[in-house]
Amino acid sequence: MALTKEQRSLVKWTKQKWRTRSGKKSSETGEVYAPEKVIKGLMKSRKGKKKLAEATRKKREATKKGKQFAKHGLHKGKKYK
Repeated sequence: MALTKEQRSLVKWTKQKWRTRSGKKSSETGEVYAPEKVIKGLMKSRKGKKKLAEATRKKREATKKGKQFAKHGLHKGKKYK
């Protein structure tokens, strides 16, 4: 039986190495999780570093409010390989 589109997406998503910028747990630092490839790409430019810092700020705000998830826009419309 073939996998559905959603199942294929989940398989691809789980194969990626997800981490925070510092490499520590998000619960310790409040940083966002993103694929390693994305973090390395963002860290190459000033604009990328600023975007990552803004996403982390939004994540920390949401965490303080007791929310598990934060709408930080870092993953919006992106397709990771």
